[in-house]
Amino acid sequence: MTTTLRLGAATGAACGLIIALASAVEIATGETVATSFALGIAPALGLPLIVALHLGHRGDARGLGSAAYGLNLVGLGLFGGAGFALNLVLVHFDPVVTDALPGPVTAALLGSALVFAAGTILFGIAMLRAGVYPRLPVAVYAFAFPLIALLAPLPDNLFISAVHIASGAALVWLASAVNARARTAPLPV
Repeated sequence: MTTTLRLGAATGAACGLIIALASAVEIATGETVATSFALGIAPALGLPLIVALHLGHRGDARGLGSAAYGLNLVGLGLFGGAGFALNLVLVHFDPVVTDALPGPVTAALLGSALVFAAGTILFGIAMLRAGVYPRLPVAVYAFAFPLIALLAPLPDNLFISAVHIASGAALVWLASAVNARARTAPLPV
């Protein structure tokens, strides 16, 4: 289990750094092919961190923890796929094409954002209740990532970039806490 925690910590830190750095670059340059690529792949690196966060606090999280973990994991899978499509595929299409996406595609993109937002909020609440991880990055995680999901359809701006930077920093902090837990605390089986 220590290997799983360390893997989650490493990929989670990478995810957070990628999100924060790409968003900081976008403040200066606007959206670029490189920042779109970085933000498109970053969610995949966050999945092992969610697993590690859950494993590190599940004994303290009570009933909400497992359900919230599952919803957050599925939500990140869905929203990560949507983010990949938005940042690496649709960005290269003419706006006339993307504006004319069929209703089911738009509904699927919105649905993925809503599932991710709900899962993130509930998982954040479960982590706060368990009290295993530092409260500030957990609160930022629970608040900032749903904002990112719900603001995704809007044009990039300074506020959205700032939310990305804060969420990336929270992931790095949580990854550090998971890594420390892997080194020091006995975990529930």
